Amino acid sequence: MVRVIDVPILQQFVARRGVQRVLAELTDAIEAAYMRWETFDKSPRQATHYDHGVIELMPVTDADRYACKLVNGHPGNPKQGRLTVAALGVLSDVDTGYPLLVTEMTLLTALRTAATSAMVARHCTRSDTHTLCLVGTGAQSEFQTLAMANERPVRQVHYYDIDPAAMEKYAHNMAGQNLKLVPCDSIAEAVSGSDLITVATAIKDRQSLITPAMLRPGLHINAVGGDCPGKTELDPSVLPHCDIIVEYEPQTRIEGEIQGSDHAVTEFHNIVCGKRSGRLSNDSITLFDSVGFAIEDHAALSWLYANLQQAPEVALIPDTDDPRNLFGLLQAAASSRAA
Repeated sequence: MVRVIDVPILQQFVARRGVQRVLAELTDAIEAAYMRWETFDKSPRQATHYDHGVIELMPVTDADRYACKLVNGHPGNPKQGRLTVAALGVLSDVDTGYPLLVTEMTLLTALRTAATSAMVARHCTRSDTHTLCLVGTGAQSEFQTLAMANERPVRQVHYYDIDPAAMEKYAHNMAGQNLKLVPCDSIAEAVSGSDLITVATAIKDRQSLITPAMLRPGLHINAVGGDCPGKTELDPSVLPHCDIIVEYEPQTRIEGEIQGSDHAVTEFHNIVCGKRSGRLSNDSITLFDSVGFAIEDHAALSWLYANLQQAPEVALIPDTDDPRNLFGLLQAAASSRAA
């Protein structure tokens, strides 16, 4: 029997536990996974690109559990009333190969993406960070805000999106969070006075949303928008000014802000394991070139499996007294139907 978690089950679980508690627990779980970086068998995700989007498989394993996520990125979907990103996840037992958990991962990915941003912010932002800038108020914006507020004393949010409806949605959802919400008319206005910039856009194109003129000492940039070859969010001339942090360099070189460049980077596990500090100086400009990595999914799936044990179990794997007689299951069903 395989534990199956659908959207309503996850919704209710998060509602009972509380979104910010879930984000905090996922942040700790993902950090713990990065601390044992060497125990994972890692590879870049397998991506199939289309003119209108991408479909990806994201596998990773340790000695006990194999995790894989099927996920897409289709920026045109909202015009059809569909999500830009949708995902399913599987967690399997390494000893038997049997799946333990099949789950929705659209909501879980949104939570783990924000938790990953918060994990890096825990180590790479200044402790006095209090003003967050959001460039893009789409599906990630609320998750990012709450996750960052768990880690730093964020009191004010400057936000901008090219779609006024998205800004209205964000303001409605964040009302009552004890945050000063400041809608802005441009990216430059939103960035001004901010300590931390989160850029989360879906457009699959080379953009220059953040430019060198917007930078100031001590800034942390969280570039988290949906990534693929040919899609960037920062002006390339920003990169030489930054201490660049990545998840898994072979993957980020393919689809991150550093694609096609030779800029030096630091993989985050070196920071969390104490091989170097998160900030080289108080005035450093740190950039988290986030593309999402399967270790984060492994941590999220393992956390969910451990904490949501009452989910329904479904017979997705045949159960038979004779493992060599798989055909007999069909004969039994045919005999039962005939009777």
